[in-house]
Amino acid sequence: MTLKIYIVAAEPSGDALGADLIDALRKQDCDIEFAGIGGPAMARRGVPSLFNIDSLSVIGLIEGLRAYKTVKKHVEIAAEDIMKSKPDVVVLIDSWGFMWRVGQRMKELGSDALRVKLVGPQVWATRAGRAKILAQHVDHLLCIHQFETPFYEPYDLPTTVIGNPAVSRTDLGDKADFKQRHGITGKEVIGLLPGSRLSEMRRVLPVLEAAASKLCDNRPDRVVVCFAADAVSDTLRKSSSEWTFPHLLVSGDTEKADAFSAMDVALTCSGTVTTEVALQGTPIVVGYKIGWITWAIARAFLMKSPYLTLLNVAAGRPVAPEFIQTKLTPDRVSAAAEKILSNTSKRKAQIAAQFEALDTMGRGGRAAADIAAETILKLASSQ
Repeated sequence: MTLKIYIVAAEPSGDALGADLIDALRKQDCDIEFAGIGGPAMARRGVPSLFNIDSLSVIGLIEGLRAYKTVKKHVEIAAEDIMKSKPDVVVLIDSWGFMWRVGQRMKELGSDALRVKLVGPQVWATRAGRAKILAQHVDHLLCIHQFETPFYEPYDLPTTVIGNPAVSRTDLGDKADFKQRHGITGKEVIGLLPGSRLSEMRRVLPVLEAAASKLCDNRPDRVVVCFAADAVSDTLRKSSSEWTFPHLLVSGDTEKADAFSAMDVALTCSGTVTTEVALQGTPIVVGYKIGWITWAIARAFLMKSPYLTLLNVAAGRPVAPEFIQTKLTPDRVSAAAEKILSNTSKRKAQIAAQFEALDTMGRGGRAAADIAAETILKLASSQ
């Protein structure tokens, strides 16, 4: 009997998770029919999206309120399509606000599909009450960390710890080959990674651009390599046309690991990319900025963790320099990167500390997508 699985992803990182899950499920069971909502990675696996997810990729409380009508509209579209598709399992990936509403609407419409949430909200860092809301609208949670599970126990939401998906996704890149094919052999490479969401990139990119420019000033031996995620590639191409420092703009799955491995230091926006770059043995400097009202509310009432970068959270200390809100300035970012570039022992120490944090996050263990796929198939078979 064919198993019908509907996968919903509402932003680029979720699209990547969805693609990984599709691959893992096909590896374990070929008799599966997929449908869903996602981005280009899922589409390449033969699961085209019902609509463009770009408008759903928002960060922040105020930004979320502004996008509420759009979110509500797409929740309705998604839920109605799920009802038409009549899947056995619906996998709701990341994107907390959108996904619990889809789960809620499915229940209201009378869907009997198993609702599985892949990656829970960071209840350990902020707004622990989201655990109760999630438990009301999904049947099972596939979470990243063991320390998340106690938050859901009071609400009887079953959980399975799968580990960090990014830790098992990245293959080691070829630094020498990347430099040779792009004609930058012998150059010191500064990575520029401003994120995959337009809303966050608009705030972070100007600072990272300016920091990269400072690092290249009077340094003909340096070049900036900017990796552009699919969702922001057009915007980055326009921005890069005005950069006066030597740079190379690359994109696509075939370039990603090689580009990350070629970087001597990477200036990154906080997010999944920090883990992916650290896996290549590249030291990172992290920046992040959100709307001021959102930040004020989060800082005063919601945030529990002193760090945003997952490597730092896992290590319990700032293994990678991170600059948030007012601390995010070109001078601070460039100074932190320069210390790494000019001090070999400091660079090696940061790489070693990043690797220790990655080990804590599950580096070298079983792939998160494989555990997720196995769990979903077990849950489906018990229905």
